[in-house]
Amino acid sequence: MNVEYTGRQYEVTNAIRKEVETGLAKIRKILRDKFETKVILAVEKHRHKAEITISPRNGPLVGLAQAKDMTIAVNEALEHLEKQAMKYKARWETKKRTARKSEEEKKWNGHSTGGDENEIHTAVGLTEKTAVPVIVHKYPAVAKSTEVHLVRSDDAVAMRPMTLEEAIKEAHFKDRDVFVFRDPKGKVMVLHRTRDGKMELIEAP
Repeated sequence: MNVEYTGRQYEVTNAIRKEVETGLAKIRKILRDKFETKVILAVEKHRHKAEITISPRNGPLVGLAQAKDMTIAVNEALEHLEKQAMKYKARWETKKRTARKSEEEKKWNGHSTGGDENEIHTAVGLTEKTAVPVIVHKYPAVAKSTEVHLVRSDDAVAMRPMTLEEAIKEAHFKDRDVFVFRDPKGKVMVLHRTRDGKMELIEAP
């Protein structure tokens, strides 16, 4: 397992390495993918901070945590990474299911070659001899709209200006797919996590 450790005012012990690698083994089973890992362990004003970054195929995942003890901080960071890995896996499986529906979409676009229960076979012409066979597609009924439930969220908005790097880490830490913040110049920015797991930056006008 390729793990790069960095200690800031902290000496990385074998016990901590074992904690990290045990947690990463669980995450590797979830993702079923190999990835590079960077671990930054730091002590600032008696607070132990752990930052663990993994890099699967479709973008990095970051786990951040701080506690009075480094073991606790590392385990919390790993738990946060594990939750992100589950969401990452769910998005990937959704993408694969969407690909399976491509044949059905082709049918609705008139590319179907076989019979279908949504097709009506008829003929157009003045007489039976000159009639031309035509296939008419029946479109499904429009789905009923559901009642919209709005929930106010303060976690998706930064309360202070921050750099893009800080905003990305904060969005990962809070596990948000949409995160709104202001850059150091006061401009409103929006981070949006796309279905394939990549982070998209939107600049408000």
